[in-house]
Amino acid sequence: MLSIGDLARATGVKQTTIRFYEAEGLLPAPTRSEGGHRVYERAHLDRLGFIRHARELGFAMEDIRELLRLADAAPDAPCEGADAIARRHLDAVRDRLARLRSLEAELVRMTACDHGRIGDCRVIEVLADAAHGHCADPAHGRGDADPAHGRGDPMPRG
Repeated sequence: MLSIGDLARATGVKQTTIRFYEAEGLLPAPTRSEGGHRVYERAHLDRLGFIRHARELGFAMEDIRELLRLADAAPDAPCEGADAIARRHLDAVRDRLARLRSLEAELVRMTACDHGRIGDCRVIEVLADAAHGHCADPAHGRGDADPAHGRGDPMPRG
């Protein structure tokens, strides 16, 4: 039997996050002590560990919810559904990596400067070109990495 503080320390997950997972239905509601305090069991610890690990790997909350549903509903069923979720996530990670490699190449190209004066600075020149004519990556002209144009950060946070 664990208190919420014990569970938080054991898993490295903040108490507010534990309450959030409970409210979202990812973590079952614990029993309550006579004093009304949450009392967690080993199953909560294991499930919270699963959620935390999935979050560390970047899985979206909906994917984690579905993975938990699959694990809870039919542990003997084929794992095609879980594999499909992981493959979809892998594809998204590979896409982000490709965009980051492109971003890296563009920044390397931009910073290949002879460190002259600002009026001749390659960084300023490239960034000032709203048409993206100086960008080596044609995707930059579409606004793909510009939060004002849709997709947002090349590497989503969180």
